Amino acid sequence: MILEAAPLHVRPGQGAAFEAAFLQAQRIIASMPGYRSHRLERCIERPDEYLLLVEWDTLEAHEQGFRGSAGYQEWKRLLHHFYDPFPVVSHYAAVGGASSSAS
Repeated sequence: MILEAAPLHVRPGQGAAFEAAFLQAQRIIASMPGYRSHRLERCIERPDEYLLLVEWDTLEAHEQGFRGSAGYQEWKRLLHHFYDPFPVVSHYAAVGGASSSAS
């Protein structure tokens, strides 16, 4: 499993419009092969900042599958105009034995 982390800086005053657009766009990403789950979090201290976390089966599922899809063009149309600056996306793999969940 790969975790995609995308810190999103939304143009000031555009948070509500971004969130509404994301509600539409999330259906696109959720329909992609290799997609597992996603979460969108809004920063408490800096309300124009968001963090998108997406779990993928593989890096290729995100980089080639999603980004190479027709759905990605719609994703871009819905969301990319909200970002300033454009996000730098990173991918992470779990460190064995170094995670836990509350019961």
